[in-house]
Amino acid sequence: MSDYVADTHSLIWYLTSDARLGNEARKIFAAGGQGTSLIFVPTISLVEIVYLQEKHKSPATIFAQFQQAMNAQSAGLRLFALTREVVTALSRIPRQSIPDMPDRIIAATALHLNVPLISRDRRIQLSTITSVW
Repeated sequence: MSDYVADTHSLIWYLTSDARLGNEARKIFAAGGQGTSLIFVPTISLVEIVYLQEKHKSPATIFAQFQQAMNAQSAGLRLFALTREVVTALSRIPRQSIPDMPDRIIAATALHLNVPLISRDRRIQLSTITSVW
């Protein structure tokens, strides 16, 4: 089984079947649904989902969709809390390479778990964080 961390937009685009989701990312999420990959969702992504929903920048039902996917336990998604170890990993990511704090926390989660990050974010892709899209 392969493990990954999903960033907020990849998760939203997966849940809404958005065409912007990359081909490799789509395959990884499908593998999660088949039980052959595990996709960690940093808790900061939940905060971002609610924030984007409140700003009408994502569907009004996106948080409910996420909760439904988590409750079904068939999507291969697992929450990962912001821990002291993630904060320690955060200190290894230069602010200049990933300046947005939620993105740094998500990247630090992948760094701490030593797994690729599912992300289209160009700054993340150009950083030392292993990413797939």
